[in-house]
Amino acid sequence: MQKLNFPSYSFRFKNSENKVSIFDEIRKKFIILTPEEWVRQHVVRFLLEEKKIPKSLINVEKLLKVNGLNKRYDVVVFNSDGSIHILVECKAPEVKIAQATFDQIARYNMTMNATLLMVSNGLNHYFCQMDYENEKYHFLPDLPQYNN
Repeated sequence: MQKLNFPSYSFRFKNSENKVSIFDEIRKKFIILTPEEWVRQHVVRFLLEEKKIPKSLINVEKLLKVNGLNKRYDVVVFNSDGSIHILVECKAPEVKIAQATFDQIARYNMTMNATLLMVSNGLNHYFCQMDYENEKYHFLPDLPQYNN
């Protein structure tokens, strides 16, 4: 798999039926390794190891209803009160992050009301702080450290 713009992490892999799987610490199971999954696993490690977010507050690939349609979010970090702290959208490294990606995470966030948004294709990362009062978002240079 391609080297991503994250610190180097070690992962557990498994080979079966000519498919490589990667162990997801959050879902506690092996997941088929796709380019997007490679990014998602790096994002999870980044949140755990660099931002010191407790594993118990991270959720991966769950169903979400958006305008009556079933969608799946990539990664969510909860606050201890159950509200959503960070909503993350992952793309494969070859997917260029464009306005459509921000539109997608904004649509998801209308249901979720996260404080922070992160968009990553593993090579480029974007972080936004939501400003609900003024109905806009502000780009940040990095995600703030977790403190709760």
